[in-house]
Amino acid sequence: MIKQDLDKLEDRGVYVIREAKMKFKKVAALWSMGKDSTAMLGLARKAFNGKVPFPVIHIDNGIDFPETYAFREELTRKWKLDLIVENSQIKPELSGASCCGANKTVALKKVMAKYGFDALIVSIRRDEHGIRAKERYFSPRSKEFQWNYKDQPAELWNDYTSKFDTKGHVRVHPLLDFNEIDIWRFVKKEKIPINPLYFSRNGYRYRSLGCTHCTVALKSDAKNVDDIIRELSGTETEERSGRSQDKEKAYVMEKLRALGYM
Repeated sequence: MIKQDLDKLEDRGVYVIREAKMKFKKVAALWSMGKDSTAMLGLARKAFNGKVPFPVIHIDNGIDFPETYAFREELTRKWKLDLIVENSQIKPELSGASCCGANKTVALKKVMAKYGFDALIVSIRRDEHGIRAKERYFSPRSKEFQWNYKDQPAELWNDYTSKFDTKGHVRVHPLLDFNEIDIWRFVKKEKIPINPLYFSRNGYRYRSLGCTHCTVALKSDAKNVDDIIRELSGTETEERSGRSQDKEKAYVMEKLRALGYM
């Protein structure tokens, strides 16, 4: 896995977050308590002198791991986060992942409408999935949350001045150019607290973390961040191999993303 220039990645991420805060009236961030969204909040704290200056949303299906809920409460207190929890239903939907997928998008629509957010900072990365690679740093969604991946704004020379449809909202992606090992290098550098499920217990750990219904642990002896970085430097296993939803065909993920999936 290629190690990139971490300073440049951080600088761009900080710039994108500050631009979002300046450009939009009501900004929020999505937080799953996973490594990426927690690193994204760490990047926001770096951008705003140790504070996260916008609400943080957790879409809760009620079946996350106990460690995840404990981590949520601990970091909310420690970082003084303005946490909004919105419950999602568990029922059949098009991806086959009834715990997540489109059901979480329905819950997100409710909370976005309730608070009137016009921008949402999320922690996706281009290297996670072929569909996510089509995203931009600032990616507009329609009033119905639809994403036209064939008509994305040009972002040449770091110019993010495109005018967006104010009837919808804009997804903001400050981690877009990071890869998995970059996230862990940033976590180490900034001493960012991380969900303990990422570290090995009894020879297994979670490399990509979802809820108890759609995530399985993988064999690993990595007990700390340094161990994880060493492990990733030599692995060819896909990051989300333990996530059931990502085993669906690409067109399913494309349809989910077009409908507003995170």
